[in-house]
Amino acid sequence: MTHYQSIRQQVIDYSRKLADDGYLKGTGGNVSIRMSGENVLAITPSNQDYYQISADHICIYGFDGTPIAGTLKPSIEMGFHSAVYQARPDVGCVIHTHQDFASALALIAKPIPALFDEQVRFLGRSVEIIPYAPSGTGMLVRQVRRCVQNHHNAYILRNHGALCLGPTPERVYHNVLLLEKAALSYLLALYTEEKIGKIPLPIREIAFAKLRREQKKIEQQLAAQKG
Repeated sequence: MTHYQSIRQQVIDYSRKLADDGYLKGTGGNVSIRMSGENVLAITPSNQDYYQISADHICIYGFDGTPIAGTLKPSIEMGFHSAVYQARPDVGCVIHTHQDFASALALIAKPIPALFDEQVRFLGRSVEIIPYAPSGTGMLVRQVRRCVQNHHNAYILRNHGALCLGPTPERVYHNVLLLEKAALSYLLALYTEEKIGKIPLPIREIAFAKLRREQKKIEQQLAAQKG
């Protein structure tokens, strides 16, 4: 399936990059990339060591769950990856991690407010909590589909981990790093029990407006291609 080889290679490259950096551990987490112009995604297989698989092991599926290429079982979370792509035309890559500091906030259900300009500029007005649902269930798919419609690019999955989105794998990789920076800073600030400062509301809205303009531009470009 040479048609899909490029995105398969990108999925394995970014999976290993995230594993090297400690954001994916063992067989946990998952990475997917949307095939441009198609209702198709490439996603990491279920329960496989990222260093023991190759690009040929990356699963290719339609958004409706139809298998296209790959002999391994896809990630158990493929349902919510597909739901994100269907709800958010601007998203070209989805990364789900169990990264340490964001996962700590997942245990205490603490959303991250607007702490830094760059956080809002790339992740959204805040990092919200997606309510708990068991892994791999339709309930979790529905929760994710509903929550991502606020056009943010990072979320915390209650008692589970983190979910980052964006237009390209490179951007989503940086969103993972930015989320962990914000999560660590917020946890340390909470520990002091001092009042936590947030960026002023007008600045927050200016930063978020830049993110939304980019998202709308991508949506318009995709619509023009289909038209």
